[in-house]
Amino acid sequence: MKYETILFEKEGEIAAVTLNRPNRLNALSFRLKDELGAIFDEIERDEDIKVVILTGGKKAFSAGADIKERSTMETTQPQAYFNQLKSHAFYTKIENFEKPVIAAISGVAVGGGCELAMVCDLRIASETARFGLPEVNIGVIPAAGGTQRLPRLIGVTRAKELLYTGDFIDAQEAFRIGLVNRVVPVENLMDETKALAQKLAAKPPLSIKYLKRAINIGTQLDLSSALDYEAHIAAMLTCSEDRKEGFVAFVEKRKPVFKGR
Repeated sequence: MKYETILFEKEGEIAAVTLNRPNRLNALSFRLKDELGAIFDEIERDEDIKVVILTGGKKAFSAGADIKERSTMETTQPQAYFNQLKSHAFYTKIENFEKPVIAAISGVAVGGGCELAMVCDLRIASETARFGLPEVNIGVIPAAGGTQRLPRLIGVTRAKELLYTGDFIDAQEAFRIGLVNRVVPVENLMDETKALAQKLAAKPPLSIKYLKRAINIGTQLDLSSALDYEAHIAAMLTCSEDRKEGFVAFVEKRKPVFKGR
């Protein structure tokens, strides 16, 4: 597939996907979302890739939905509902992607762009990053998961303030409230992100994959059910070649060689 709105680069075990609509601050057009979904399918099939970096470049991560594209659309309430379900499926696909996804965020990450950042596993922001969910200001709500994921990430009270006011916050405030993992100078953003990606790529792939499942699924369950699910995951890993290799390497005081089996 030929991509018009994204750039793709593979460097060893790391894939970098860059949103590429600079004239629209990487607004999430229908084509961009289709292409982003397609590239994640391609990455999923590539067993050599262990970690994905998602970025928008230095100027903007994403300004959210392409309002200009959508302003002329006419729809019915039932169709709008089913369109929203399709949007949820797109974001959830990235959230539950079997490989770790790190967002490298510079400039604005607002509206759907902020929601896109939130479905990534980890978020590294440059000092220029700004975050917000301003949908209330145009008479709608963040409906790509923003009303549900933001409270889970930063707590209900803080999330309500941001959602009710539509205010933007800077990178340092995003770090303070736990929305991002770290803040770095803009010129160091990709180097810092790649260093973290390489660190994760060196870990046993099955452990990372199942850690992600245990967290994503477990946090939606009551504690008793979540602990049972954790036990199930742990039991599967106990029988893996990587677990055996990790234990033997520890005893032999050598670096383990993990194969993802």
